Amino acid sequence: MFDTSALAISKRTILIHSLSLRCKNHKRDPSTCSTKNMNTSLMLFSPLITTPSIFPLPKTHHNTTSFPSSRKQHQGRIHSTTKFENFLDLKSEYQPEPLVFDLPWHHTSDHSHFDVIIVGAGPAGIRLVEQVSLYGMKVCCVDPNPLSIWPNNYGVWSDEFEGFGLEDCLDKTWPMASIYIDDNKTKYLDRCYGRVNKRKLKEKLVKSCVLNGVRFYKAKAMQIEHHEFESVVVCDDGVELKGSLVVDASGFRSNFIEYDDHKVKNYGFQIAYGVLAEVDAHPYDLDKVVLMDWRDSHLRDGNSKSYTFMYAMPISSNLIFLEETSLVSRPAMSHMDVKRRMVARLRHLGINVKRVLQDEKGLIPMGGPLPRIPQNVIAFGANSGVVHPSTGFMMARTMTLAPIVAAAINEGLGSTRMIRGKQIYANVWNSMWPIESRVAREYYTFGMETLLKLDLKETRHFFDAFFKLKPYYMQGFLSSSLTLNDLVWMSMSLFAHTSNQSRFAIARKCPELLAKMMVNISLEFIK
Repeated sequence: MFDTSALAISKRTILIHSLSLRCKNHKRDPSTCSTKNMNTSLMLFSPLITTPSIFPLPKTHHNTTSFPSSRKQHQGRIHSTTKFENFLDLKSEYQPEPLVFDLPWHHTSDHSHFDVIIVGAGPAGIRLVEQVSLYGMKVCCVDPNPLSIWPNNYGVWSDEFEGFGLEDCLDKTWPMASIYIDDNKTKYLDRCYGRVNKRKLKEKLVKSCVLNGVRFYKAKAMQIEHHEFESVVVCDDGVELKGSLVVDASGFRSNFIEYDDHKVKNYGFQIAYGVLAEVDAHPYDLDKVVLMDWRDSHLRDGNSKSYTFMYAMPISSNLIFLEETSLVSRPAMSHMDVKRRMVARLRHLGINVKRVLQDEKGLIPMGGPLPRIPQNVIAFGANSGVVHPSTGFMMARTMTLAPIVAAAINEGLGSTRMIRGKQIYANVWNSMWPIESRVAREYYTFGMETLLKLDLKETRHFFDAFFKLKPYYMQGFLSSSLTLNDLVWMSMSLFAHTSNQSRFAIARKCPELLAKMMVNISLEFIK
């Protein structure tokens, strides 16, 4: 259940995202949720979200099968495997269609010099293109398929998209969220959650780009050459595009971004498999998104060694998005293992999948080192290190950073001083990664490494304590907005709220991780 601007690493990626607390009066219509009546929040992932509005949803028959409330459903659950077929044999019916849009293309006969060339038209790239173009700069966006619908899908907390002025790009909302810690404990988060309409979001951003004079070029960037005050993007068709600054927003697999040789790329991996499915019925409440279901009595050998949870978005009584997720693992859990666990869980819950409208599997690298700062190419999105190391969340973070980075670019290229070369590279990189953000990221990475050390029982205790934190700390941690002082106080509060067993586990398993974090923070201040 995770955002991030797009990590296309496997068949489709899932930016994983979030937990939070929301909307005071959860009985009101979800479409009317706003931030005005919000007092608590929690967000742990930005889940893989399948957007049914991208293709016509089938007219499904609303089965009248009665399930007990999801708070009580775990008793007497169906265990038979004969009634429910293995849905993995079903083929996805989803056929993505590109946007129908008259883009202003860059023609090879036009030997223009651009102010900024942005490689990649994913959510991160197209958002930055839009923000930079607002300053009247000459911008070119290079992508092999600039009108394609993004393969990865997104869910966000509604107040975040409201802050970006993008609330009209949410096509479904839930006034509450639920988390099943175990068979006996469930948390309810009073915060409105929404599903992003990918088509509408991209249409809105592209339309703004066109109005601001952006040019698009349909090609794959193969090489980037640098001169003293100019860079050249060499495309796979041999065309060379020249600009004062190049931003690479092409995803985690980019080869254009450099890392310090001495830093080990010790990523953690979040693995997920999800389906938008027509089902006979399901037991989940329609007014709540299920962020995490940690119950594991459906597994014979338990879930302690390599654990997964279920994320669910109930769209109607017989249409639901279901996703089995490994929070973080190293090495990565196999997708086949995740799929088998999902099959076992659905059988246990009595969910019979009739049709698979869309399926997705994703792998999100989390943590690891930041790129070398500064360098000639500006990274933005998945390859810039903004994926939250503890959650996999990225969508809201990139939406927040885009105007900040655009302002730094304009300060250099749009000013009368005409800053070029190394000075503008350093200014733009530091706008995205000031010292405070780099230090905070070390703490978030420590959180990921801690989760890798904990077993399922300890992880449950951790989340139980995390949900007891003040909303300011919970939401700030998950949105990467806490100061170093905030993080210290949050840690003390979290340690106070957790169980004695969890305190002992952290004290026993994490002293080396804590020491490593302190060394890395010291090095950041020395730089």
